[in-house]
Amino acid sequence: MRARKGPASRKRRKKILKMAKGYWGGKHRLYKTAHETVNKGLMYASRDRRTKKRNMRRLWTVRINAACENHQLSYSQFLAGLKKAKIELNRKMLAEIAATDAKTFTYLVKAVQGKGKSKAKA
Repeated sequence: MRARKGPASRKRRKKILKMAKGYWGGKHRLYKTAHETVNKGLMYASRDRRTKKRNMRRLWTVRINAACENHQLSYSQFLAGLKKAKIELNRKMLAEIAATDAKTFTYLVKAVQGKGKSKAKA
């Protein structure tokens, strides 16, 4: 008897159908539609991993800006002041501090405002 490709192709089809689990209608039952849907889903997944990073950075910026406005300070002035004060915190950590620990954020604002005033005197 000659060897056929049965086991390999069955494995390939089962892999796709397993990935399509949870889809509605024929998209999880029929190989062709499942294959198309899974491929489209994988394309969306790779695209949206980048979009997620972009959205998180926007969220951090909004949170930091809102906390800065409570202290009558603009976002750009705050970040420039942090740079001058040599305080190296990334936006993710700044947003977390702004959202959860107002006391520490006030301390950072005071450090920024202190550096800004010392430069003005010189």
